[in-house]
Amino acid sequence: MGNSLSLSGFAFKNLRRRRLRTLLTLGGIGMGVGAFVGLVGFSSAFAQQWRRIYSSSGTDIAVIRGSFLNSSLDESAAAKLRSLPVVAQASPTIFNLMDLTPDVNALVYGWKANAFQFDSLEILSGRRFRDGRSEVMLGDVLAQDLKKKPGDTMEIQGSRFRVVAIYHGASALEADALVMPVDQLQQLSSMQGEVSTVDLRLRPAPRGESEEHYVKQAQAEIEAALPGVRAVPAAERASDNQFVKLADASAWGTSSLALLIGIVGIANTMVMSVYERTREIGTLRALGWKRAQILALIELEAAALGLGGGILGIGLGWGALRLLATLPKTASLVSASLGWAVAAEALGIAVLAGLIAGALPAWRAGRLSPVNALRHG
Repeated sequence: MGNSLSLSGFAFKNLRRRRLRTLLTLGGIGMGVGAFVGLVGFSSAFAQQWRRIYSSSGTDIAVIRGSFLNSSLDESAAAKLRSLPVVAQASPTIFNLMDLTPDVNALVYGWKANAFQFDSLEILSGRRFRDGRSEVMLGDVLAQDLKKKPGDTMEIQGSRFRVVAIYHGASALEADALVMPVDQLQQLSSMQGEVSTVDLRLRPAPRGESEEHYVKQAQAEIEAALPGVRAVPAAERASDNQFVKLADASAWGTSSLALLIGIVGIANTMVMSVYERTREIGTLRALGWKRAQILALIELEAAALGLGGGILGIGLGWGALRLLATLPKTASLVSASLGWAVAAEALGIAVLAGLIAGALPAWRAGRLSPVNALRHG
């Protein structure tokens, strides 16, 4: 009996023998992997939208004190930062998540009227707001949800504001947001004289100096000039904030539960398989199979289930992303494309899940004595 037949031949013969159970097991692990692919894909797209906010506006460094959503910095820091040789522009900024209606909440940005962040916006109608005025600009997606246009008024936390423009943002997180003068948002947020961050554009790096080294040098210079603050490169700030971390944690938490259910399904299938094939395993042992070969046989079956479920799950997750990319509420946030890294990670997790689920049944099968196994009824 050839070695290929003794392992892969027996393994796949057994999986075909109980087709319904195999299909149900594949479905279980496939749902878990599909949840992983869909949720992690969504989380990755969400992080990409944050990165686009900074890249489209030309922000190089964000200066903060504290964490992403719990940052408070004296507004006067902007003037100090502008005086540094490495800084070309400094823009004090506030952002907050606010309820605009009982059903709609949105990110609200507070900028100066001359802020360089406006470079990332395309004003579709109306004009830019003026500092010190109760005026707001709405992203086109948010304006559609609120059914607002330039000239309309809206109430935000008890204060009335006039809509002066509808804009299109380079990022979906800007298109579904609202921008107002920083002094107005300071009043709404009880942050008079304070801002969340000061966004910086750096001067061009000297010739011959790498961009990475130049940014690190600028970080050190900024932090030395303002003790107690952190100068965070834009790319790092985009991927390392509470919104993205929350999305990542939710994705991993939910998909881990689904994967756990899939692992239990594979384990149950392998336990039943070992029980039903006790005599067969005894015969193989009597024919000279070693315990390691029996263990490898059961693990190969479990890994095959994991691999098959992983391929199915990648298809399900990709389909979910494509569906989300067509829905009006999520189309601007989600990309229908699936990165090879996510697919490879999902497949690796699925095979690993199969090996973990098959470990105990394989160990029990390897411990069966040929005599007792052949006596099994």
